[in-house]
Amino acid sequence: MPLTFKPKRKKNRISAVMISAIALLILAAVGYWYVFIAGAPQLDTPPPEEVAGINFQVKSFYSNAMAEQRQYGVVLPPGYEKHPKRRYPVIFLLHGGHGDERDYYIKAGITATLKNLYQKQKLPAALMIMPDGNDQRGTSPFWDSDYFDGANGKVATYIAEDLVKEVKVQFRTIEDSHYWAMGGLSSGAWGAFNIGLRHLDKFTIFFSHTGYFIDKSGAENSPQLFVTQISQAERRRIRAYLDAGEGDEKYLDATRDFHKVLDRLGIYNEFRVFPGGHGIVGQDVGWNYWRKHLTDSLSFVGRQFQHIHTQKKHQHF
Repeated sequence: MPLTFKPKRKKNRISAVMISAIALLILAAVGYWYVFIAGAPQLDTPPPEEVAGINFQVKSFYSNAMAEQRQYGVVLPPGYEKHPKRRYPVIFLLHGGHGDERDYYIKAGITATLKNLYQKQKLPAALMIMPDGNDQRGTSPFWDSDYFDGANGKVATYIAEDLVKEVKVQFRTIEDSHYWAMGGLSSGAWGAFNIGLRHLDKFTIFFSHTGYFIDKSGAENSPQLFVTQISQAERRRIRAYLDAGEGDEKYLDATRDFHKVLDRLGIYNEFRVFPGGHGIVGQDVGWNYWRKHLTDSLSFVGRQFQHIHTQKKHQHF
């Protein structure tokens, strides 16, 4: 009777299992890095564009409120150095979760957007200020920035007091608060209203892209609630722009609700709904959405600057 031999497959099976396990570990590590380290960045956003005469730079200063050095991005208006007696309006841009002072340059193409707006005369030459809005925990996809004074740092005071003073010292600004605007995206949109509405002596124009207006930290940090406590006289000074994406049910509902409150209070505001919303891939998604509609919000800001300029009949720009 002939002898038969069975192939030894056990070792091969163990090797295959080990290879599969290693592959899964690599995929898990890549996924962890992408989500928790890189912050699930936009996959298809265009690269930053270098624009002649419109340059982004990062500056730092010491914040008493945060008791540390803080950074902020700045884009000077075209011809700033050539017109030493000219003063300019100011626009603060607040980033969202897992962001920093470079977001609007790297991900939102702020220099190219400004070039387009200036060429079409939809925005007067302005100082663009982009603070690092992270609290003392730093930036992480596990949490959004706390745009208020709390256990993790006095972020609101740092932005509304320390940074405003820094900007006024370092640059030639128009002092009038009607020429100061603050806006942001997602949690930065909430932050802009949460900070700005408490400092109407410094800011009167606000804008939000896919934001929310009631915060989990409570009523004290929920603009939709405390805006009702603002006096009638101050309400008349406020100008607000709001937009949200059709695909962002939570943020769309939140923005629509805030719009209704502003309408009820007689606060001037514009509310728009566009395709898309939060996300990481798609023409109308994530940073592609915010990049596109930053043109809308800054055009709104430009109209408000022009409106107050016409009212006051000053030749600021």
